[in-house]
This record gives sequence, structure tokens and C-alpha cells, in this order.
Amino acid sequence: MTAADLLAFLAARGGREFAVTACTRQGRGKKLRLHEVGVYRLTVRGDEVQAAGPSGQTRRLSRETFLDVFGGYEFRDAQATGVLTDLGPLFG
Repeated sequence: MTAADLLAFLAARGGREFAVTACTRQGRGKKLRLHEVGVYRLTVRGDEVQAAGPSGQTRRLSRETFLDVFGGYEFRDAQATGVLTDLGPLFG
């Protein structure tokens, strides 16, 4: 999925953390393959995206900054980690 698709996926599940594998495309035609960059842990809360990279460093990004930084990546294997950062949806 693209960065925009991932952002929409996360926004619909606001407050839940998901682990996703970021990939880049390498090659062309029949030799095209995806190269795994690493696993990121992402959460959307309101207008912010919290992203923890493979190094473990966490950053809070606006949605626009997220798309600027991660727009060139493709994402796969979005899996819920079980971490809830916002309990609002449970008591809404």
C-alpha cells in the first residue's frame, strides 16, 4: 500500500499502533523487486502521526510531513501490535 493508503488505514483505526514493513522498489520490468527498509510502528492520533523507526527513535509528524517523508515507500504487512495510545474510541 502507498503512504496515503496507509495514512487512511491508520486514521480509520485511530489510537491503535500498527507495525508495518517499509519497502522501496528496485530494478525495472521482470527484475523489479521490493527491498525491505525496516519495520515501523505507526499510530495516528488526530492530525499527528507517531512513527517509531527500526532504530527505535520515535517522532511525531504532521500528516503532510508523513507523506513527504514516507511518500516514496510502499508498505506491507500492517499488523496491530495491541498497543492503544488513545482510549477515546472505547468510551466515545
